[in-house]
Amino acid sequence: MSNGLNRRKFLLYGSAACGTAILINACSKNAPEPAPSASPSAAVGGGSGETIKVGILHSLSGTMAISEKSVVDAEKLAIDEINKAGGVLGKQIEAVVEDGASDWPTFAEKTKKLIDEDKVATIFGCWTSASRKAILPVVEEKKFMLWYPVQYEGQECSQNIFYTGAAPNQQIEPAVKWLLQKKGKDFYLVGSDYVFPRTANTIIKAQLKQEGGKLAGEDYLPLGNTEVTPIITKIKKALPNGGVIFNTLNGDSNVAFFKQLQGAGLGPDKYPVMSVSVAEEEVKAIGPTYLKGHYASWNYFQTVNTPANKKFVAAFKAKYGAERVTNDPMEAAYIAVYLWKQAVEKAKTYTDLPAVREAALGQSFDAPEGTVTMEKSHHLSKYVRIGEIMADGMFKIVFESAKAVAPLPWNQYVAETKGYACDWSKGGKGGKYKI
Repeated sequence: MSNGLNRRKFLLYGSAACGTAILINACSKNAPEPAPSASPSAAVGGGSGETIKVGILHSLSGTMAISEKSVVDAEKLAIDEINKAGGVLGKQIEAVVEDGASDWPTFAEKTKKLIDEDKVATIFGCWTSASRKAILPVVEEKKFMLWYPVQYEGQECSQNIFYTGAAPNQQIEPAVKWLLQKKGKDFYLVGSDYVFPRTANTIIKAQLKQEGGKLAGEDYLPLGNTEVTPIITKIKKALPNGGVIFNTLNGDSNVAFFKQLQGAGLGPDKYPVMSVSVAEEEVKAIGPTYLKGHYASWNYFQTVNTPANKKFVAAFKAKYGAERVTNDPMEAAYIAVYLWKQAVEKAKTYTDLPAVREAALGQSFDAPEGTVTMEKSHHLSKYVRIGEIMADGMFKIVFESAKAVAPLPWNQYVAETKGYACDWSKGGKGGKYKI
């Protein structure tokens, strides 16, 4: 893996926060969660008297830049809109942007800088679970606040993170169920070699076992690696008559994978691919020619037909160019900025972080995907959608939930986490608990 940690280090690092306990039994399920702090330990609110500083921390370089640059644009759009409407508590928002460089120790270092030197009020950041896991001990030690905008593997419950992307029951699980009903029972799992794909595939294998699916194979590539030919050869051997490919590759690996998949004659008619990290931005970068007919599971697509989405897409294109596209992580990042604003306004402070955290719970927002609500677990209720990639690079929505689906951070298909929930409300059960 470029720029950093090998898989063993990733898993050990992740297990320190009990986030990969289903992979490494290093944490007790009954270990107590940290109690909510009475006051923040880090001084916040840097900036002039008329501004509130916030941190934006994503990969602007390296293998993940293909996905994360656009998330920064969405966060900046939300900040611009809020500033034009009068700001927050009468102050303008000032963004301090840092590059995580697709390197997880760099994410941790930049987080410390944003908190200690820039004294930002909050941080919007990350894409990969590896980068979030690198930041997690920093924001917990400093009792700070991170807004994380990307779908992830669950198995985490932090009072210092708000998750505006999907939990597994809002993306991975419904995608597997839809595939079993519509596309076949034989699955081959392909993913990048870090926390999210491995934990996601643990969930998928448990779900397949319970719902009558069959695992034909499982393979991983180091993040950024493009040597996909051996995996494609294994897929052809394991699924000679076709089957479902569930794809949790991230970054530049997807470019090589889809191009070589088509070159090997594995088309979507017999080998439909379901991706959970390929959205409009990645389709545009890879080329719709290589992706047409394949699928992705998200909560939002640019083609969602809501008034809020039409406004969002129009505003984004007006700011960044008519050729630009929107996608799910961008929408989740956009949502995060507005939810933070609403929480600050309800709390009437941006420096008292426990008050802002408490005020965020229950906040609803008329998001482009539909109305979402921040639940007691620090996860959003969200709509579930599956889209088929069309020749123009857009997604035809082939499935969507009738209403927003409540999040389940602790997975119900895996024995080690079944029956657990999370609650950070004041006077609630606190952290992870058994239902």
